Amino acid sequence: MSGDERTGATPIGGKAKRDDVRNIAIIAHVDHGKTTLVDAMLWQSGTFRQNSVVVERVMDSLSLERERGITILAKNTSIHYKGARINIVDTPGHADFGGEVERTLKMVDGVMLLVDASEGPLPQTRFVLKKALEAHLPPLVVINKIDRQDARPKEVLNEIYDLFIDLDAEEDQLDFPVFYANARKGTVQRVLDGEETNLAPLFEAIMERVPAPAYDPDAPLQILVTNLGWSDYVGRLVIARVFNGNVKNQDQVSICREDGVARGKITVLYGYEGLERAEIPEAGPGDIIAIAGLDPIGIGDTISDLEKPLALPRIQVDEPTIAMVFGVNTSPFAGREGKFLTSRHLRERLYKESQHNVSIRVEDGETADSFQVSGRGELQLAILIEMMRREGYEMQVSRPEPILRFVEGVKQEPMEQLIVDCPEEYIGPVTQKVGQRRGRMLKMVNHGQGRVRLEFRLPSRGLIGFRTEFLTETRGTGIMNHLFDGYDLWQGEIASRQTGALVADRAGRTTSYAISNLQERGELFITPGEQVYEGRVIGESARMADIDVNITKEKKLTNMRASTSDIAVRLVPPRVMSLEQSIEFLRDDELLEVTPASFRIRKRILKYQERPKRGVPEGEA
Repeated sequence: MSGDERTGATPIGGKAKRDDVRNIAIIAHVDHGKTTLVDAMLWQSGTFRQNSVVVERVMDSLSLERERGITILAKNTSIHYKGARINIVDTPGHADFGGEVERTLKMVDGVMLLVDASEGPLPQTRFVLKKALEAHLPPLVVINKIDRQDARPKEVLNEIYDLFIDLDAEEDQLDFPVFYANARKGTVQRVLDGEETNLAPLFEAIMERVPAPAYDPDAPLQILVTNLGWSDYVGRLVIARVFNGNVKNQDQVSICREDGVARGKITVLYGYEGLERAEIPEAGPGDIIAIAGLDPIGIGDTISDLEKPLALPRIQVDEPTIAMVFGVNTSPFAGREGKFLTSRHLRERLYKESQHNVSIRVEDGETADSFQVSGRGELQLAILIEMMRREGYEMQVSRPEPILRFVEGVKQEPMEQLIVDCPEEYIGPVTQKVGQRRGRMLKMVNHGQGRVRLEFRLPSRGLIGFRTEFLTETRGTGIMNHLFDGYDLWQGEIASRQTGALVADRAGRTTSYAISNLQERGELFITPGEQVYEGRVIGESARMADIDVNITKEKKLTNMRASTSDIAVRLVPPRVMSLEQSIEFLRDDELLEVTPASFRIRKRILKYQERPKRGVPEGEA
């Protein structure tokens, strides 16, 4: 039996197409319903039995994804429809995880663009669609959440057309089918006033609009590595797509790396059946597979024929824009709560992350025990810190800084497109706050429902610490999204935190008596009975200058009694900050100590006598 017969291929003018496979990625802005739609597709394709107990958003398998309600890592699954297999890749919707989307688009032949029927196209919608159009992938458009009370599907469809035109879409890409969906119910409509049906019309459109994988029957084996995984049973797993040729279990292959060609042997070959990996004897063009036995290997490498190795173009991703310094924990409490403490542990974990995550870059720092980690944004680096913390690592991290570049001697910095959605009454305070961070308003749209959408352009460093201020100004009702918008000239100094810190001036255990006397000085972060050390930041000062305080002071015991002496102390509850809020709080002379059990903000120089005495840190206006 020939290879063409085995794979169900149709030869077309020197090229062949595999008719029984379709590869599609679902792309959208965060929280527009991608993972929920994949749930419905899995149920209606018969992947789950009727009596199966399956959690919501089954593709979000990481604990962090479930807690935050967002997708962090792109994951693939497959369904069967009318004798064909549809491989589906669920992608993250947050701009910080754009590297996941970029490598995912190398695996597929078409995309399904999801847009919220109320919010319309947002920054990440623009980013993912731009990448898909550049890769010449045909789109299907699904306007989701049409059951929302504030849904405006007609206006949103016009905004989608405007976005396609703005991104210079080709004529055939503008001719996309449109579906109106309620992913939670698992229903779609071809027209707004039409009858709700199950997802069968969507499956039909995928089979009709997404091209079958094309390949060259005469080309050698070519498999592009798009992700890495791990199995406790077989070790390193390579997730990849077959572009040309057929691959069998136990085959000897070549690995085309950046630095040369190596040899390896495939020990186990897996295919995807629903959410499970299943061993298969052979895979052909268009298949998305997992391979064991090839190590070392990296994302972007090509697995090719042993005798005639031929590499595919490597995966290209956008440059990182934000950097943080990760270092060994040097506080007096180091080693009390974590398992992995040394620079060797940190180095291994960070460089391993850079192999898995194509948008993270790791470099050695200025000292032997520090590393500069660059990424797309604060959230991406915060997720990395949280994952390491849960694995038992201790570390200290610096304030995020933008990655600058010099072009012909002129300093340039990364810029961001910021889109704010807030009630009308907060337009003034929000515009003022963004203006203080060198932001410039580009557009303002009022949909007439009491909320307004504002679009700004500002430096990336202007967004550091902005989210907390923004939510405070809008009383928690505002929504903000941002997207990298190229480099521009240095925009000038930006004032960061306007308040100083309350700093412990000695080690010891905090007392209610000391806390009650210090409450007037500012807002505290700690509770009575906590251990502190000299140089630890225990609160935010009401003034611009840092204040060193004795948080361990005890009430003196005497024989004298007064009528008011034994009245109970009333304490204001402390401010409990999340990881992201702690990172936003940092100034240049501060570090965040991260352990599996706690976050502690501290001064870089712990000793009170050695620390520079100043009201405003250097470099801040």
